[in-house]
Amino acid sequence: MTLKEKIEKQGNYLFKHRSKLPLIILVIGTYVYYQTETNSNIFFLEDTPYEIYYETLCLLISLFGLFIRIYTVGYTPANTSGRNTAQGQVADSLNTTGAYSIVRHPLYLGNFLIWLGICLLTGNLWFIIAFCLLFWIYYERIMFAEEEFLRNKFDNEYLEWANKTPAFIPKFKQFAKPIIPFSWKKVLKKEKDGLLALFLVFTFFNILGKLVDTDDSYNFYLLPICGIVIIIYIVLKILKYKTKILYETNS
Repeated sequence: MTLKEKIEKQGNYLFKHRSKLPLIILVIGTYVYYQTETNSNIFFLEDTPYEIYYETLCLLISLFGLFIRIYTVGYTPANTSGRNTAQGQVADSLNTTGAYSIVRHPLYLGNFLIWLGICLLTGNLWFIIAFCLLFWIYYERIMFAEEEFLRNKFDNEYLEWANKTPAFIPKFKQFAKPIIPFSWKKVLKKEKDGLLALFLVFTFFNILGKLVDTDDSYNFYLLPICGIVIIIYIVLKILKYKTKILYETNS
């Protein structure tokens, strides 16, 4: 097996199991965060009045990543490279407008920012660097496998788009307006899990940190927002499985 074939095979395997990476990051991150909370020397902002501002910045970074995913998913046609499933790659057409006009992998860019914000919470520089390296190695193979699939299917159309569109760092000056209308139904169905997970993780770390410090000054902005998100999630779940309100013929 050539190196190219090996990397592509690894990418397809990692693609099918990509949901496991967040769990690994969360488990290790929880341990690192606990160490930071028990040893204030690890993070220079620990136990200072500025810590709350740093935590807010981390949340904003993650929310920006979620926004990228929402924007991308909302303008994604059915059965395209942005609608891949756990079973394999899907692409009836090639996305080249909207988010895909400025970067080839906007969903993975969104994922990176979401988890970067969470990793930054630990305040551990080495863990943050390790996360960036792991994400790079992990998703580089997934992106390689996806691009090989698209190149084989769309040939020159794909090469023309790929040659002018960066893989991960957006090139904003070549933005092209999406050719289809934005679908909130699609977003609510596809991104509700990510929204819930984001606020649950941030709330979990906030509570864990205060329990370790034996401090009851919880983030009373984050906690009620998390509660609202949980209620929204439950309502959307009911609407999805009990009604056809979120149903779209092309979703």
